[in-house]
Amino acid sequence: MSVPVAPSTAAVHRAESAASPSTAKKSVFRPEIQGLRAVAVLLVVAYHVWFGRVSGGVDVFLLLTGFLITGSLVRTVQRHGRIRFLEFWSRLLGRLTPAAAVVLLGTLVATVLWLPRSRWRDVLADTLASALYYENWHLARNAVDYLARDDATSPLQHFWSLAIQGQSYLVLPVLVTVAALVARRSGRDVSVLVATLLGVVGTASLAYSVWITATDQAWAYFDSGARFWELAFGGVAAVLLPRLRLPEAVRAVLGWVGLTALVLCGIVLQVSTLFPGWIALWPTGAALLVIVAGGAGGRLGTGALLSWRPLMTVGDHAYALYLWHWPVLVVYLEISGRTLASPVGGLCVVAVSAALAASTKWLVEDGARRFTRTRATPAWALLVAAVCLAPVGAAVGGGGAYLDRQEEIRRELAADPANYPGALVLVENSGSGPAPTAPEGVPVLPYPTEADLDRGDNQGAGGCHLSFDATEVAVCEDGPADAEHTIVLVGQSHAAHWYTALRDASLSQGWRLVTMTKDACQFSTEPSYRGEEEYTECGVWNEGAMRIIADLRPDAVVTTATRSSAGNGESVLDGYTQRWRELDAMGIPVIGIRDTPRMGFDTSDCVARHLDDLDRCTTDFHRSLAERPPYETAAGVPQSTEFLDLSDYVCPDGRCPAVIGNVMVYYDDSHMTATYSATLAPIVEAEIRRVTGW
Repeated sequence: MSVPVAPSTAAVHRAESAASPSTAKKSVFRPEIQGLRAVAVLLVVAYHVWFGRVSGGVDVFLLLTGFLITGSLVRTVQRHGRIRFLEFWSRLLGRLTPAAAVVLLGTLVATVLWLPRSRWRDVLADTLASALYYENWHLARNAVDYLARDDATSPLQHFWSLAIQGQSYLVLPVLVTVAALVARRSGRDVSVLVATLLGVVGTASLAYSVWITATDQAWAYFDSGARFWELAFGGVAAVLLPRLRLPEAVRAVLGWVGLTALVLCGIVLQVSTLFPGWIALWPTGAALLVIVAGGAGGRLGTGALLSWRPLMTVGDHAYALYLWHWPVLVVYLEISGRTLASPVGGLCVVAVSAALAASTKWLVEDGARRFTRTRATPAWALLVAAVCLAPVGAAVGGGGAYLDRQEEIRRELAADPANYPGALVLVENSGSGPAPTAPEGVPVLPYPTEADLDRGDNQGAGGCHLSFDATEVAVCEDGPADAEHTIVLVGQSHAAHWYTALRDASLSQGWRLVTMTKDACQFSTEPSYRGEEEYTECGVWNEGAMRIIADLRPDAVVTTATRSSAGNGESVLDGYTQRWRELDAMGIPVIGIRDTPRMGFDTSDCVARHLDDLDRCTTDFHRSLAERPPYETAAGVPQSTEFLDLSDYVCPDGRCPAVIGNVMVYYDDSHMTATYSATLAPIVEAEIRRVTGW
């Protein structure tokens, strides 16, 4: 889990000194907080790289952000009577933007060099969201699982926490200003009013966080409202802790309790699935204990450890290290094909990230500060931010225009069917001329980024393919109602992906096609299961489908005849044959289509990665299919049941490629694209005519 890196205590100290040199002594530099930042960053990096878990560091840094910024704002009000909003925001932009912009540009370059084209547009969208501090909402809308180590992981999604930090910089000054206005009118202590206001707002945020985490944890994880209580409570601590008086021995013990609890948080708790509700009080409370301890205990206290010079150095580089470690890790995982770094690979990731962080700190962060040191005005700070962000905006705009043009070219090529023969390249010469060939240099269709949408009209809006929860059968019809022959397509998603081929074949011959399909619901008499629980919705749907078929009395029912599985092999379920016998008793013949293979990988991602070497996106026929179709030896198959084995058109010569005739065969690991299904229409038509005699 990424961390929104709070401004270092040194940075806050420098900012206050610049704002009011004569009163700078009132701002106390606390080295143990800098060390706490270092510990949190090191935990985050280690947990990300080697353990695939999150550490709770994000919560520590949000707390520190509230602690440091609120303390700075309150002191500003006490000195000057008000907050100079433009100066405050411009100074933050001028300090945070240069390093972030360099990382964004570096990540865009790495994306072009090492990430598949299918992810380029998503990275561009993440870049814009990160630059404008709304990446958390962008991820929340997309329901992203931050810990999912799959091929869709964005190298920039760690900016979500920086976005929450940026949004807090808009809210905290306003809240402190409100408290200052009330204090001016009432004559009360502004610090007490700030603590009261932040306490009320923070309590409301925590209550909301508990509710939304229980209701929709994936959304809550990125929700600023569900996180703001951590900043607010940090602000309350900044105001009230100076008033707290505890014996030094007690503070020393609390410091070690807090540091130990922080280190153990990611080990004991599954942060990614539990936070940010009430349980996030663990890491935030642990950090508060460390802050309360301060330097208590001398050389035996946590303050001595956290003030250790190496940790202080890491704390100085925490922001840059935070920015770089995640994109470096994502690129490493992409190149290595791993889901988790190896011990040596992880060390390389950390080393590269540290080197980039050190370079960014010295050249960019410190360089920008040196440049503005003698130009400490809001205008100069905003100019620095604008100059840094301009190349990012240009790269996003130019990259988007390039991808739009590539899509336009692909649409123009797709308009010519000769470019995409698909399965027809496998049709032997039958007297009507040789099989078409697939022209070289043509991009695959559908393009990997769009393959998941290529599921056929029956599975789109208003289609008849139902999701898991549905029980009432939805019926789609194609072709004339008074057709000479009526076909019913029924079954699960592996039956549904034959819809386009059957529709085109039926329209060509004037047949009527009736379609009834449902997710993961075999057309069977046996109970189905989702995990360990019975899939009762499927049983209800099956009975409804049988009633409709009995009323229709179609000339044939088309469904899947086998079930492929990489783990258990290919089989004919007993419930299949029982269902076929029920239809046979009604005088309705069945046409069973042999199941398609399981590729074992997401073909869209593989093709996107290996557009220049598609042979790498191939699997063996026998990985999930039997040597001979199991229905040839299955017991109880009625004579009225006929079978279609179209395996040669998806797995020619015993190999199952992801692309045939320039057309992607699957949109995931086993479901056929509608585009490829359409190229099978002439073949399906001929096979149905063969087994029926129509």
